[in-house]
Amino acid sequence: MECTVSWTGALGTRSGMGFVAETGSGHTLMMDGAPDEAKPENGGLNLAPRPLETVLAGTGGCTAYDVVLILKRGRHVVTGCTVKLSAVRAEVDPKVFTHINMHFTVTGKGIPVVAVERAIAMSHDKYCSASIMLAKTAEITTSFDLIEA
Repeated sequence: MECTVSWTGALGTRSGMGFVAETGSGHTLMMDGAPDEAKPENGGLNLAPRPLETVLAGTGGCTAYDVVLILKRGRHVVTGCTVKLSAVRAEVDPKVFTHINMHFTVTGKGIPVVAVERAIAMSHDKYCSASIMLAKTAEITTSFDLIEA
């Protein structure tokens, strides 16, 4: 897996904290820093997600992918899956995630609660590389709602 991240500055200038990531699969992702009123030259323009927000989003995508795939492999009729991630960061550098809650909303027809519990557990214990890495510094908790379609 490869990715190249390049500083773009702010709209083509060499100030600001904008970055573009070019992934090995041929996609691009923009990132930007938060504005810094005390030192504007060190801040971003709030034009894209923060780099650490993309880590959180990627983790959500990784685990949601697993949950849907595990349920589908179990021959369950899944019509929707969302995961809302809420994270707390350490107050001092490095400001790693210290707690992450993932709340899943799974929609489908006749999916047993135990199947959703198992899919989430399998993702976090075995398959989701992102959440397993983040669990080295963060306590990860999960919850879910199951909605009949």
